[in-house]
Amino acid sequence: MMTKFGTLIKTESPVLINFYQNGSNLPKIVEVLKEVASQIGSNARIIKIDIAKNELLADALKIKGNLTYVIYKDGVMKWRQSGEIPSEQLTETLLQFI
Repeated sequence: MMTKFGTLIKTESPVLINFYQNGSNLPKIVEVLKEVASQIGSNARIIKIDIAKNELLADALKIKGNLTYVIYKDGVMKWRQSGEIPSEQLTETLLQFI
């Protein structure tokens, strides 16, 4: 996954990654991500990554929180925040990197 992850984040358009665990409120998270996607369109990618299935990656990125959002652009982490975030705020943040 690490090599694949490197390829995934080395894009000119921003990539919003949602790291989650099964205990998360997944239906709500998916709804938030759908709302962001509808606002952003094809200007950015949105990806969900299950922490339990990608422990090495989560450890490498020091993701300890149950829910963490990260934005990458050109392979560089530009923004990171843990916890639930309203779709409007996520969209606004992501638009800064487009």
